[in-house]
Amino acid sequence: MDALISYLGPEYGNTFALARVFSFLSGPPDYGAGLLDTRRYGEQYASKGEDADRALLPEQTPFYKDLAAVAVQAGVCIDIFAVTNEYTDLASLKFLSIESGGSLFLYSSTDDSTLPQDLYRMLSRPYAFACVLRLRTSPEFRPGRSHGHFFPDPQYENVQHIICCDTYATYAYDFEFENNNGFSRNSDAPPVLQFAFQYTIIVPPEEIVKKGSISLDRPKYSLKRRLRIRTLQYGVARNINELYDSADTEVILSNLVHKVISASLEQGVKEGRLLLHDWLVILTAQYNDAYKIVEFGKPGTTGPLDVAFSHCPQLQPLPRLIFALLRSPLLRLHEEGVHPDYRIYLQCLFSALEPSSLLRAVYPVLSSYSTPDKQAYPRHSLSRAALITSGSPIFFLDAFTTLIVYYSSTADPALPFPPPQNCLLRAIINKLKQERSITPKLLLIRSGHDNAEPFEQYLIEEQDVDGIGLSNGMGFVSFLEQISRDVLEYMK
Repeated sequence: MDALISYLGPEYGNTFALARVFSFLSGPPDYGAGLLDTRRYGEQYASKGEDADRALLPEQTPFYKDLAAVAVQAGVCIDIFAVTNEYTDLASLKFLSIESGGSLFLYSSTDDSTLPQDLYRMLSRPYAFACVLRLRTSPEFRPGRSHGHFFPDPQYENVQHIICCDTYATYAYDFEFENNNGFSRNSDAPPVLQFAFQYTIIVPPEEIVKKGSISLDRPKYSLKRRLRIRTLQYGVARNINELYDSADTEVILSNLVHKVISASLEQGVKEGRLLLHDWLVILTAQYNDAYKIVEFGKPGTTGPLDVAFSHCPQLQPLPRLIFALLRSPLLRLHEEGVHPDYRIYLQCLFSALEPSSLLRAVYPVLSSYSTPDKQAYPRHSLSRAALITSGSPIFFLDAFTTLIVYYSSTADPALPFPPPQNCLLRAIINKLKQERSITPKLLLIRSGHDNAEPFEQYLIEEQDVDGIGLSNGMGFVSFLEQISRDVLEYMK
């Protein structure tokens, strides 16, 4: 890989306008300077008393991070396709893809993987390369941390280099106030944000058709360098209530995911879980104080605590989303059987998804059908109780990377299984597949005949948030009760 990147770089002349390398792995590199010792994944951590969630997330060698820097300088984008169910140490290898603008894919085996489809999608969709992204703000605030698959400029602040990107590429920023005054209330000077995005694309030749003649010359494609500038003005909320009403749940979740990934990498998964829990406690406390439901220093003197955000529809989904994120393999503990490579894969995937796709990956959409051609309910909570009370025979779950059609045990045997190709349900499935940045895996499950565990694992609302497993059906309810107790303690 080192020699290949050097060959593709400018040392041998500008032969290539863009180089994209697909790296296929069936196991960890076991030879040369990039050799990875997989013995760190094993039972020895139990005897040493080390935190496996923290020990297995950092890279064990700087070789691949240094190689990624060389790839960026050479203008080489690297995509990694790992087809393996053994420990491969993606924590070390991931830098090759995420810092060069590439992607990381993980497949447990070749038997039912979507590798061919993912390759086809990547090669067939348009993309830009040699990109530079710069962000500027008005004087009252400044960019903080940036998140995405890019490489920060070593000299200039708030400038990112992106070797290759397509229309699915997503980047996120945190912002900080320059001082305690915050934004000016002067309507003549609203906060301003400006993006400058410079990139190169391949432009096909103009079709020149000469009547009565056929040209045998090979068409020549050209490179075009373009610059897009987007300037945005934002209004300033007059009070906390107006701020809550304008909140975007999907964007909030996206920023939280970036924060907990960073916290997990720096301090371990347990710290990431604590950060998320504390964030919800603080938000709930501030909301109750703002609406005078329960005030700081006087808990219990006004009325019962509101952990459901009853006065603010925009915030109401957040407790359920936080619960789902805590139950996600991204933040579940090593003792629950979460493979460290799968956790790294999810970190790379989630950090590149746009907010609406990330929402489905964290809290899947569960809908029901009375027949394959007729939808019954567009949305259910992820619980067994929802399945029972709906009375529907067919359920469809969209978890972004996985699509599941589930026929309940009460489904009429006369209903066609699997759903016919010309039915409404199949049309929805095909549409979702076409819209995704990656190819979702489709599972067809009939209760009583097939293993239902792949479907039932998504029914998280009756699971204990700390991973004890299925309790007495009080998982999400117990979580809200714990949040309520912690909020009252925090507000004392």
